[in-house]
Amino acid sequence: MAMQLHPTGFFDNSARQYKYITALPLSAAMGAEIAGVSLASLTDEQFAEIEDALYRHKMLYFRDQEISFEDQEAFTRRFGEFGIDAYTSGVPGHENVQPVIKEADTKTKMIFGSGWHTDSPFMETPPAISMLYGVDIPPYGGDTIWCNSALAYRCLSDTMRNLLEGLRVHMSAAGVVSNLEAMKREGLSKGQKTTFARTERDEQTQAMVDGWFHPIVRTHPKTGEKSLYVDHTYSHGIQGMTSEEAESILGFLKAHVTQPAFSCRLRWSPGTFALWDNRLCIHQAFNDYDGFRREMYRTTVNGEVPV
Repeated sequence: MAMQLHPTGFFDNSARQYKYITALPLSAAMGAEIAGVSLASLTDEQFAEIEDALYRHKMLYFRDQEISFEDQEAFTRRFGEFGIDAYTSGVPGHENVQPVIKEADTKTKMIFGSGWHTDSPFMETPPAISMLYGVDIPPYGGDTIWCNSALAYRCLSDTMRNLLEGLRVHMSAAGVVSNLEAMKREGLSKGQKTTFARTERDEQTQAMVDGWFHPIVRTHPKTGEKSLYVDHTYSHGIQGMTSEEAESILGFLKAHVTQPAFSCRLRWSPGTFALWDNRLCIHQAFNDYDGFRREMYRTTVNGEVPV
């Protein structure tokens, strides 16, 4: 596919003038740093502006935050109810705070968050917003990259947008579950632990494999903005189409939505807190820090049935 490297005229990641926070755009496509606030002592006025900035920039991050599990839970709850995590169990006493830890001596081909994806789209109500707090960070490596799926939608032709209206993508964790099962077998044979708690083919795991059908073009419930709901990890077919027909469309969309022009990349540091709207972007984590420890904690906000 020819890369549309500079879709001039479509970019507008400029920051609004806020009264209680400062937003500093990360790239032309998406992302912004929020300065001048402490998440441990957030006012209602600051939160209202953070929420507005999130829907505008799709991903936000805060530097040098010192927060507890209780602080992260409280901030998450400002957006809504906790989401259900499909892969991990929470830390003791905080079931909604999931540890995302890779030890320095762990070597694996697949890490938590690897591969382009939106979080848990195989659920009927996927997480609306995800949050990640960095505690122990490698000196280099371990970055996260996002792509703006709303900007990608706007850069499609009218003909393609009309074609996609009404189509429903099959979101399934079949590939991920198969990989996790293989990883667990390999790890057990080497005496290693896995980051992922749920790798057995129980009823819940089978439901992840069966997945759900969601609109390829979804509409944000608060802003009305349309975006592509397609990723590399979970999008496995289109309702009513043969696999060959679906792959022609999905293959194009997967390549389109992940173009560099739609992306931003975050270099983590200890105390960095990031959150992103899964309805407006996709992301992936890099597995490029063997020999270094990475400790992070994740929470999610429950979403709605995509429309």
